[in-house]
Amino acid sequence: MVRVLVSDAISEEGLAPLRTSAHIDIVQKNVSEAEDELHTFDALLVRSATKVTEELLAKMPKLKIVGRAGVGVDNIDVDAATKRGIVVINAPNGNTISAAEHTFAMMAALVRRIPQAHISVKSREWNRSAFVGNELFGKKLGIIGFGRIGSEVAKRARAFGMTVHVFDPFLTKERAEKLGVSIHSLDEVLAVADIITVHTPLTKETRGLLGTENLAKTKKGVYLINCARGGIIDEQTLIPFLESGHVAGVALDVFEQEPPGDHPLLAFDNVIVTPHLGASTVEAQLNVATQVAEELLHFFEGQPVTSSINLPALSKGNYSPQ
Repeated sequence: MVRVLVSDAISEEGLAPLRTSAHIDIVQKNVSEAEDELHTFDALLVRSATKVTEELLAKMPKLKIVGRAGVGVDNIDVDAATKRGIVVINAPNGNTISAAEHTFAMMAALVRRIPQAHISVKSREWNRSAFVGNELFGKKLGIIGFGRIGSEVAKRARAFGMTVHVFDPFLTKERAEKLGVSIHSLDEVLAVADIITVHTPLTKETRGLLGTENLAKTKKGVYLINCARGGIIDEQTLIPFLESGHVAGVALDVFEQEPPGDHPLLAFDNVIVTPHLGASTVEAQLNVATQVAEELLHFFEGQPVTSSINLPALSKGNYSPQ
């Protein structure tokens, strides 16, 4: 019998693939509640709440695989898992549409000042002239990072009549032509874009990517959007660009520290924020849970897994934990 600890909230519908096997025992408890039996589990299924640290992994000597019901694995110590021969998998496709739609919703809300107008009317005001915005039609959209989400944002931007300028060193000319976007250097995207949205992972190379030096290269009046990972835009160095008006507005779904607390950016009227909602749709939550549950099932049935973060796709017959 394979024991799976589901330590974060995941719907029964999402766990359905695992329920099909009579050889899998699913335990739904948080890590604290399961403290006395951590050593008995073969698999761990998490969302973002559980922090899969080296300390936790040390308490789970039978653990063979960690599944993240989502894309980002910031809450998992992948290096520690790799050293222990533990496979880490995620659900890279499940929230793509949700994240792309949220990015575009934030973009439209930002340039049309919808949240500010909403608050005004809720306060019993009717001041139409205070909320004159901008059209998306004809604007140049700069996309930094052109993976699944970035490419879906581009499709929607083209439908709105925007031209799309992309920086991604891995984007081929053929794929760019197929999707109707143009490839540029980072400096070129910064110089021409009216609106810039980031869709890269948070790495040593991308942390603070939009900081003082690169923000100075942007057009005056640029709008910035980050629905990817907190820290790609340097939040502290952004402040003087907002104060001077060089940056016309910012939409943030993510922060370096979450929740952000009394963050100085929250005081700006032209900064709109949401609490990390990119993947927060009914459809996305079901999709990511189902995908990672199916992958866990494949792993324990000896089939290859296709979404491993730290190891090649392995069959059970080839897997040898240390």
